[in-house]
Parts: sequence; structure tokens; C-alpha cells
Amino acid sequence: MNLNLFVYNIQENSMYDYADITEEITVTTNRSGSAGKLQFTYLKRAQIPVNMTEGAKVQFYVDSLPVFEGYVFSMEQNRWGNVSVTAWDQIRYLLGNESYSFIGMQLGEIITQIAVDKQLKTGELESTGYAIPYLTKEDTKCLDIIEYASMLTQNNTGKVYTFYDEFGKLSLKEAGHMISDYIIGNGSLLTEYKYKSDIDSETYNQIKLVKPNKKTGKADVYLFKDSENIKKWGILQLYEKVNENLNEAQIEQQGNTMMAYYNRVLKSISVEAVGVTGIRAGMMVLFQVADIPELEKGYVLLLDKVNHKYSKEGHNMTLDAKILLI
Repeated sequence: MNLNLFVYNIQENSMYDYADITEEITVTTNRSGSAGKLQFTYLKRAQIPVNMTEGAKVQFYVDSLPVFEGYVFSMEQNRWGNVSVTAWDQIRYLLGNESYSFIGMQLGEIITQIAVDKQLKTGELESTGYAIPYLTKEDTKCLDIIEYASMLTQNNTGKVYTFYDEFGKLSLKEAGHMISDYIIGNGSLLTEYKYKSDIDSETYNQIKLVKPNKKTGKADVYLFKDSENIKKWGILQLYEKVNENLNEAQIEQQGNTMMAYYNRVLKSISVEAVGVTGIRAGMMVLFQVADIPELEKGYVLLLDKVNHKYSKEGHNMTLDAKILLI
């Protein structure tokens, strides 16, 4: 396994490969809420060019395969000369607040507009086929705006889309189009796992959608529920306001789609495995674990978080995924 960790200092016009003087390199991706992150520590030596600085571009390759591109955001040095570096990808620049109003735009078009305003590069932005009627946010993180638009798209299409940075380009793909060729399971990469079943997070058997009504001065309430699951679990309600310009058919579609997604037991798995370069959060991977009934015959899961660790000893990874079953 050949590693290259290039740091480019534009001001000093210098480039240095830190891979040989780094004990471990970690790359972490989350499906939502966070930019991709790369961390490493090196021992400061006299012969190393002084090109490490805030804002320097970082590019990480594994066997010539591009894995991560981002920028240095923090450095921390101890008395022994060990320097710990954290770099984030482009999504980090979406944590600033802005106000936007979008009318009849798809998720990819919203991402494009925000990227242009923030002077960020975009790559492939897959069409969702769904135009969001109205979306207005004030003084809100740009990433939160994009993720809210993604949630609306999911609620109305039933499809999950992954927004991520693909080596320096903001990209959007349907998760179903990002299925890995690898199998994680007994005798195939898996070394350890933890399995959890709960209705304590992200499980709802009653959806209440509320639409403001200017004529009556009150709110119109649309209720969707599963009486059988309410008997078993009690009322687990998700309350959400919808845009006043949505018609009843649109609200009905959104409510039914949300029920189909949230009205289930949430089962999740966290695994340790032999590393596979290219697997990231937002992808789908086939899990086949003999002693978990839901995964015994194989089940394709959406990855929520992926952490890769590269070192001279080898490459391993941890994967967090959800099993969505009623």
C-alpha cells in the first residue's frame, strides 16, 4: 500500500509529502451534519520544509487513488515536537450562516446557487426529479439549508440522496447509485461488530403536519398514524410545519412518504473491518452476518459514518449503518 499525503503552501510555493513521517492517517466522513475530515500527526524535524500553515491544501492518495482533498484548519504541537493536523474538505465552508429563498428548485440547483455564492467547486449533481415548491431560511448555516432541502426531497420522493465532497468537488448522488462491490460479513472483511435495536431515536408512528392558514388565522392539521404500532409502542410523534402554499395532495404525499420511512424499528450496526479504500458515508454496502437474523441472508445498508485508519501496519475501518425494518 503506497500512501501520499501532499501539503501545498500557495504563499510559499512549496509542496511536501508528509506520508513517510506520519504514523497514522485517519479519514472520517459522515452522511450528514459534518464535512469530511483528515487528521495526522508528524514529528517536526529540521529537514522538513516549513510549509505547514492554516489554509494549505491537502491531498491524500492511496495507491494513486484520490481519497481526500481539503484544507488545513488547525495545528497543535506538544513539547516533543509532535504536530497534530486537522484538515476539512470544502463542506467546512458551508458552516457560515446565510439567508435564502428558493422557489421551484431541485436540490442540485440549490447546492449550485450556494456553491457559486461561496466560491466553491461543484462536480456531478444528480437530478432528483423533484422541485421544492418553496424553501425560505433566514440566518441559517448553508449546510443546514442544503440538508433541509435534502430532507424535503426524501420526504417527497422516498429516495435518499448523498451530498458530499468528491476530492474537491461538491457532489450529489442518490444513495442507491453508490453501492459498493464489497460484502461486509463473516469471512469477508468483518473483524468485530455491535448491533442495536431501538425505537428511541428516529422512529415515529404518528406524523403531524401543520400548515398556516391566513384566512382562519389558525393552522390546518394533517395527521398520519399507525394505530397498531401506537398500541405496541405508544405515540411517537413527529411534528413538522409545512409551507402554506402546498396543496392537500402534496401534503398527503409528504405525510405518507414520511410514515413509510419513520414508522419502523430502527436497527443499527457498527462494525470494525479490514479497510477498503473508497468506501465512504452515504454509500450503500451489502452486509451479511450469520448471527443477526436481518442480515443472515444479506442486506444492503446505508452508511451513516465511516472512519478509515491508514498506517505502515495496514488499513482498517469502522462503519456505522442503519437497518430500516418495521
